Amino acid sequence: MPQIIPIRDLKNTSEISAMCHNSNEPVFVTKNGYGDMVVMSMETYEKNMFIHDVERKLAEAEEAINKGEVRDAREALAELRKQYEL
Repeated sequence: MPQIIPIRDLKNTSEISAMCHNSNEPVFVTKNGYGDMVVMSMETYEKNMFIHDVERKLAEAEEAINKGEVRDAREALAELRKQYEL
């Protein structure tokens, strides 16, 4: 369940840090009752960025497949071996 705090609570930095690390989820900060910012631990941020990167690469690969921009793996490896005399 997401944690939501008002912006005035940002002065309790140690408490917010503990919330971020204990839950491994972002903490949503509101201002005047509306969403304003998101705070999260570095670990959560890095995990989210890794997942985003993998999803982006998969989408690019699927798009290449749909466009027919693919090659037979055996042919591609044979060509590389010939090119680099392996």
